[in-house]
Amino acid sequence: MFRYWILHFLFALTAYAQEPYVVVLGTAQDGGYPQAGCNKACCQAVWEKKLAFESVSCIALVDPSTGQRWIFDATPDFKIQLEALKHTTNNESNDLSGIFLTHAHIGHYTGLMDLGREVMGAKSVPVFVMPRMKEYLEKNGPWSQLVSIENVKLQPIQENGFVQLNSRLQVRAFRVPHRDEFSETVGYEIKSQGKRLVFIPDIDKWQKWSESLEGLVQSADYALLDGTFYKDGEINRPMSEVPHPFVTETMSLLDTLPISQKSKVHFIHLNHTNPLLQPTSEESRLIQKKGFQVARSLQIFRL
Repeated sequence: MFRYWILHFLFALTAYAQEPYVVVLGTAQDGGYPQAGCNKACCQAVWEKKLAFESVSCIALVDPSTGQRWIFDATPDFKIQLEALKHTTNNESNDLSGIFLTHAHIGHYTGLMDLGREVMGAKSVPVFVMPRMKEYLEKNGPWSQLVSIENVKLQPIQENGFVQLNSRLQVRAFRVPHRDEFSETVGYEIKSQGKRLVFIPDIDKWQKWSESLEGLVQSADYALLDGTFYKDGEINRPMSEVPHPFVTETMSLLDTLPISQKSKVHFIHLNHTNPLLQPTSEESRLIQKKGFQVARSLQIFRL
């Protein structure tokens, strides 16, 4: 009987190790942490090595059973994040099964440059894009060169259409309101056979969106949400110019949910001024007390 339970445990452990998962590869806003030109204490502490460097917001989806790996957003820290992904998956290959882009702001697509002939000289990496994003990459250099010499192979996707990645993983893009100068902006739903993760690194105020924030959180197992700014007055310019939902606003909108629901929320895409970048800050302790979480690099979400 004891031998039976040992074998059962080992089988369960092996099966768990083969489950797909999402790993966080960065949590900072487009400019990273520290940010260029910032002379404030928040960034000086990183230059002085008192606080840790943080890569730009990015996640990866991994299926250990097939060896497939997809990255969501190609950031300016692409090379660092690719190495982190290789180490995390114990797979030194540079191969990616695809890259999903959310929109055409600098922190979310400019890492594609590393796939070009000047760096990796990649071959036909699938890049999943909405219609305006596809047109932007095709018609504007230097990105158009990546397309023409087939460093990347653009894969058109449509709003709310599921992309079947393999027999147990699906991805759906959904539109969200944001500053869409060059492309649409989307969030992504990642579905396994048992769980659902939602990734929205950039959005304008929740009130501008036709969907229910509460409903989104309740229907997901994990919600990685825009936490760019902690509160109003955080930067020295009108914050209406960058109308992200403040973390304080998001928490207020979800205040009536039970802890079991609030704990699904992990704030990501944190501006260099956001105290949530510091795990020991008073603000980090406060949101945890309220039941919410902050996404941290190399954090894993099992699907």
